[in-house]
Amino acid sequence: MGLSWQQGPLSAGALGRFLVPEPLPKRLLFVERLRRRMRVRFADRWIADSEQVLLLFEPARYPVAYFPEADVASGVLERTEHVTQHADLGSTSWYSVRADEQHIAARGAWRHTGLPAHASELQGRVAFAWRAMDAFYEEDERIVGHAADPYHRIDIRQASRHLVVSHGERAIADTRRPLVLYESGFAPRWYVPRADFDESALVPVKLQTFCPYKGLCSYYAIGEARQAAWSYPDAYPEVRRISGLVSFEPDIVTVHLDGVQLHLEPGQTVVPHGPDRNLDVAEIVRE
Repeated sequence: MGLSWQQGPLSAGALGRFLVPEPLPKRLLFVERLRRRMRVRFADRWIADSEQVLLLFEPARYPVAYFPEADVASGVLERTEHVTQHADLGSTSWYSVRADEQHIAARGAWRHTGLPAHASELQGRVAFAWRAMDAFYEEDERIVGHAADPYHRIDIRQASRHLVVSHGERAIADTRRPLVLYESGFAPRWYVPRADFDESALVPVKLQTFCPYKGLCSYYAIGEARQAAWSYPDAYPEVRRISGLVSFEPDIVTVHLDGVQLHLEPGQTVVPHGPDRNLDVAEIVRE
């Protein structure tokens, strides 16, 4: 995502490269102020509230929000004996998060206690385990999936390219009005209006994944090819233009764009994750 995920500049599979004479370290960490008010809720209680959150970008990981200890509610953190070693940031102490006697999240937070000098910005800061908490908010809107990455961008453009999808001998889709979605770290994805494909060819499968930037995703099989297509039936307002449209996986079915066959680019395999913190579909849509 953005800087550190998929093929971002800080990821192991970066698509581009830094124009410097000497190779950069294989692992580059980046931290900056989020510049948004962020809050954490646990057991019907606000346990952290800060406008001074730092966001840590680390290769192959989603961005992580670190709160100043002064902005965490008093008595919430209880240090445990559990200590781990971070490859770049040294010793890490883990905390239980206690809202009251009945609501305790074991190892629900951590703090780096052996930071090297060059990472002093994280001194005295606490991060909360995303799935151990009840909810994270920016202002009064819930953030689901992970801390929002300010470097993650999505652009959608109308195209008049000729997109044809087939599977074996069967024609699945034929359109000259696809939408193309450009998303940070990913190759372009082409979405087809429902009037331009054979809906009888798509069989819903029992799988839904969640994208923090687009919403809940449903999948379809085409013949024996499972997860050959997907759709966001009710995409977030920011990407509403793709709601109900369908995109096809070019390494599972055959997709031609202006006569050229498309293939999934190296490093583009998506690692899907389910609904955040065990929220069901209805709860996520409602939030």
